[in-house]
Amino acid sequence: MNVFLAQLLNGLDKGGAYALIALGLTLVFGTLGVVNFAHGALFMLGCFCAVTFRYLITLETVTVDPEKLSPWGAPVEVRTPLVQNWFGDFGAVLVDYSVPISILLAIPVMLIIGIAIERGLIKHFYKRSHAEQILVTFGLAIVLQEIVKSFFGANPVPQPIPTDLRGAADIGMWFGMAPHVLTYPWWRLIYLLFSGLVIGGVFAFLQFTTFGMVVRAGMADRETVGLMGIDIDRRFTIVFGLAAVVAGVAGVMYTPLLAPNYHLGMDFLVLSFVVVVVGGMGSLPGAVAAGFLLGILQSFASMTEVKSLIPGIDQVIIYLVAVIILLVRPRGLMGRRGIMES
Repeated sequence: MNVFLAQLLNGLDKGGAYALIALGLTLVFGTLGVVNFAHGALFMLGCFCAVTFRYLITLETVTVDPEKLSPWGAPVEVRTPLVQNWFGDFGAVLVDYSVPISILLAIPVMLIIGIAIERGLIKHFYKRSHAEQILVTFGLAIVLQEIVKSFFGANPVPQPIPTDLRGAADIGMWFGMAPHVLTYPWWRLIYLLFSGLVIGGVFAFLQFTTFGMVVRAGMADRETVGLMGIDIDRRFTIVFGLAAVVAGVAGVMYTPLLAPNYHLGMDFLVLSFVVVVVGGMGSLPGAVAAGFLLGILQSFASMTEVKSLIPGIDQVIIYLVAVIILLVRPRGLMGRRGIMES
């Protein structure tokens, strides 16, 4: 039972990342009708927002302490982050919590990047075929990947978990179990909670705001909304920026779990597209449900007992499920009728 619960938590944690990326992809496809193969690169750029922020706040001043000598008799160099010199203990907290605080940098940066990509490139391909959209956005993803590689190098750049959030939570005790029977890393629990909050926030924004109501109407009938005098193109531009922000903040919070590298976006791109297709192209609830479902299935497939019975199943389980669902229901779990159906 404890193993089952642990794998379920692993699956929900992994599914949260899949759902966040797939949510942005589905939002773009549902509103703009664009298949955005650069969306994984936006996740990667979010990761490097965290890397950049930490680099900036850990810039150091170097002073020489004549009272401290090295074993060779030379004065010892003392390196102190600038923010710690400026703000004292609060500066040390900023350095320690650089990952979650870097969300404040990622939100405006990703919004600007998203709007720039939509206005500068994507808007010219609204009426083109999906094949052309895939080619141009895939090319954009490669360009962004190479730009990041040129600045940050080819090696992963690990980001630390804040000191107070390291270690594991004794989840078993929350449910009346004996101590240390079921533990789970604090940061993974935080990421799961963060995923839920972002997903809930996006759905609430679309459901309960006037802006969201217009966007949902535009998703259903863009021409009619335009005839009512509403500048739907401007709103869709903001939606693309919102999708970029969702991908970016998902990347920021994922950095302590997986060290950022320049090809991280491509690694998540294929999985996220499988999630979108399984959930149903254009269906936001479908993307979220499929993300968590496939995350849970992948988690259980990675158990030693399962892999001993079917070697390598953890590597292909997502694709097997996708094939089965698309054979039985081509439009996906919650896709609209007619999408991806002949």
